[in-house]
Amino acid sequence: MSCEDTWDLASSVGATATMAAAARAIATRADGGLIDDPFAEPLVRAVGIDLLTRLATGELPPGDLVEQVWIDVAKVRTKFYDEFFLDATNAGITQAVILASGLDSRAYRLPWPAGTVVYELDQPEVVEFKTRALAELGAAPTADRRVAAADLRDDWPAALRTAGFDPARPTAWSAEGLLGYLPPESQDRLLDTITELSAPGSRVATENRPNPRPGDEDKTKERLNRISDSWRAHSFDTDMAKLRYFGERNEAAPYLTDRGWAINGISIRDLFAANDLPPLKGDDLRMGDMRYVSGALARNGGGRDSAAREAASRRLRD
Repeated sequence: MSCEDTWDLASSVGATATMAAAARAIATRADGGLIDDPFAEPLVRAVGIDLLTRLATGELPPGDLVEQVWIDVAKVRTKFYDEFFLDATNAGITQAVILASGLDSRAYRLPWPAGTVVYELDQPEVVEFKTRALAELGAAPTADRRVAAADLRDDWPAALRTAGFDPARPTAWSAEGLLGYLPPESQDRLLDTITELSAPGSRVATENRPNPRPGDEDKTKERLNRISDSWRAHSFDTDMAKLRYFGERNEAAPYLTDRGWAINGISIRDLFAANDLPPLKGDDLRMGDMRYVSGALARNGGGRDSAAREAASRRLRD
């Protein structure tokens, strides 16, 4: 994906949201006790990619098209972010922001505390599509859902402001499955902006991927190319390797820590063990080092952070 790329939910990086929803649909059908996303399957059907629809509905068994490890990752990742938001809002945080929300249905399926405002931020075509598709299903949000229609490459804080976002109130932020699709400098800018817009006591959740060892990325590209080739045989033409940004970048956890966040995390390997899923083996072992991380912004803030937040507040008010 290039910085000038455009997409919808059936093409380019936008299709990854539909792939993730298909994995959640498969996981929900296989293990409803660990993950329950009843909207994943109908949303995939609404997008209309034939292969992903047949996988999501169970018409086509995953087999080699969707390796079991990716289904298991969908289980633990969904559960991690579900619990992050519920823990944050049950602790008194009343606004949540889901960045690059795609086909995320948490605003419709989680038991949000009364008074919670959930902001979904994504490109206008994406949020409009999902809003319409869920309305046609008769689904109603379980929180005060507000759409912030903007591309992350544009002035997305202004879109949040228009939707009613208040930087003076603590916020629960998620950047789920997002950072690897951003150039390194864009990742840093996103994390900086989250920090600037966060009042003390805000919380954040994302993934921390270790920088690659020699040969790691070649193996990853080979694997992604195999997946893309198998999907092309079913008339779904996408190039997974080209959608990701490879190379060195700042790791998210220490980067956030340096900006005043108290960050904790758990590896995929440990999440699999905690949820009684089969351990990773072979080429999947390196995946186990990726950590799902979350944390809170120090309540007493800091000089640099306080000044940044005040500047962000002024920008949002102007």
